[in-house]
Amino acid sequence: MLELIGELLFWREDYKFSKRKKARRVHEKENKLPKTFMIHPVWKLLGIILIVGFIGKLLISYFYVSDYGNRKTTQNIEKIEMILAQEKSALGIYPEKLNSIKRNNPLRKNITTDYWQNEFYYQQLDSGQAYLLISKGNDGILKTKDDLKGMYKFK
Repeated sequence: MLELIGELLFWREDYKFSKRKKARRVHEKENKLPKTFMIHPVWKLLGIILIVGFIGKLLISYFYVSDYGNRKTTQNIEKIEMILAQEKSALGIYPEKLNSIKRNNPLRKNITTDYWQNEFYYQQLDSGQAYLLISKGNDGILKTKDDLKGMYKFK
């Protein structure tokens, strides 16, 4: 039944398109205009469906299949490392706790959490001359293979 309805709709669109095309060709001939390229409505619809499907596939693979969380967390680690380097140059040592880099700045409100809303593991080493920065990863457990590590920073 659905196939019959689909065929009838296709024939209807084909008929309407052929009438429009004939009228357009007559108009072009009367006014001595060059022929314009006309696309059948079914092909237009197919093109739109393909484009929307391709964009949907890209979005789904970007957010759900790829390593989007890892990339965002790595970017956050880089921001933290930059802030920690500024702290070190200003104070001479790295801060004792990671929360101290927030400094009531609303832009840094969520800087101490990774993409999965887990707190970063931060440890000051060598009396403030180095630090260890680790994201616990997707599972939220420290020392597993999905952890993302910042670098050990010395002097």
